[in-house]
Amino acid sequence: MTGSISSTSQTELAHRRRKLRRQRRLRLFQAVWRILAVGGLAGGLVWLTTLPIWLIRNSEQIKVEGNRLLPTQTVRSLLSISYPQSILWLEPQKITSELTAKAPIADVVVNRQLFPPSLTVRIKERYPVAIAVSKPADIQLLGQRPAKDQASGVRIGLLDENGTRIPLENYALLERSVKLPTLKVIGNQEHYRPYWSKLYQDTSRSPVKISEIDCQNPANLVLKTDLGMIHLGPYSSRFSEQLKTLDRIRKLPRQVNPSQIAYIDLRNPDSPHIQMTGSKDFVKSHVP
Repeated sequence: MTGSISSTSQTELAHRRRKLRRQRRLRLFQAVWRILAVGGLAGGLVWLTTLPIWLIRNSEQIKVEGNRLLPTQTVRSLLSISYPQSILWLEPQKITSELTAKAPIADVVVNRQLFPPSLTVRIKERYPVAIAVSKPADIQLLGQRPAKDQASGVRIGLLDENGTRIPLENYALLERSVKLPTLKVIGNQEHYRPYWSKLYQDTSRSPVKISEIDCQNPANLVLKTDLGMIHLGPYSSRFSEQLKTLDRIRKLPRQVNPSQIAYIDLRNPDSPHIQMTGSKDFVKSHVP
């Protein structure tokens, strides 16, 4: 009996060992097959991407949409693409980052088309609405190459309607027909950044031409207008009301000699005053 059990156990063990060896060979075969399949697939994909039908051969295959200020060829030249380049290897996010960093562009949408291979770059430009300087003396540098300032970096820049600063050198990328904005803003941008968007909207709608906004003193916003210098006090929710009062006193030069006016005080738009040159007294203006 004991010999019979021992013989059976030996047979079962031998059978199990053979079965395990077959399983190991099968797993090894499957692993090798997977490696070959993945390698072949990867190699095939690499080969496919090099076929002429997938290649961007020159910049003419890049379509630029939404540009009004930036010439199409300028946008194309800002892309660091080595031609020929497979359309599949182009990274839309990288293209977006490049364009927003190099040009006055707020947003970029990139679409790749396989048949025929082409790239569509749709951009939203930043339109400069004002020249930003740190102090009045910097305005004289407009005709020169922007200088560096240790405290604020570039001393002269451009602003769009949202208050985003555009390096002055980017202005050279725009169409030649685009002129520098006439509105100038003086002061530290951090002082007026929180309210710039509303400030600009109200200023641009003012019937009285405003050529300069002095934000150097947060406690007193000063406007340079056709009527002279206007003192408004700190920027507040009454700014649009102050501009309406300014519009109503446009006939002031007929009543007072403009050369004798130092500034007009509109801190209280309900009771505007005129500071005369060489006088410490205010003259109350009667607003119609």
